[in-house]
Amino acid sequence: MTARIHASADVDPAAKVGDRTLVWHLAQLREEVRVGADCVIGRGAYLGPGVIVGDRCKIQNHALVYEPAVVADGAFIGPAVVFTNDLNPRAVTPDGRLKGSDDWDCVGVIVEEGASIGARAVCVAPVRIGAWAMVAAGSVVTRDVPAYALVAGVPARQIGWVDRSGQRVPARPTDT
Repeated sequence: MTARIHASADVDPAAKVGDRTLVWHLAQLREEVRVGADCVIGRGAYLGPGVIVGDRCKIQNHALVYEPAVVADGAFIGPAVVFTNDLNPRAVTPDGRLKGSDDWDCVGVIVEEGASIGARAVCVAPVRIGAWAMVAAGSVVTRDVPAYALVAGVPARQIGWVDRSGQRVPARPTDT
């Protein structure tokens, strides 16, 4: 079964959307975006040029995933999550001219397999969210998150460990 893309979604012709993926109302997928199979891209979500999303991912309503983000298989990006991509955000250069694409250092957020990022969290690039980690809603992630870590707060700090089902556990799980 091919992807199902709502008529109001803006999907660039150069974007690739995998089989059985659903792209909902008013979502925007820019040029060279790659979305895997069996994903859900929510209402009003934005995926910037060249963003890569694996298979079986959920990117919820109004999430902003700026390039060059990479989201691995099975990851969850909650409603209104924001991934930044500029180390030194400014509208203009020091001499006052409007910045163009050659005037900024594009850095990305990497989300590893199975990780979950809660609603309205902000991930300030460059950061890596480890496999099966969980970022609490409303957190601001400013540094890498280890695999299976549970982080929360502003800035986000590790407060525990979670297993693959997202349940808190007393120690870091080991992969078998």
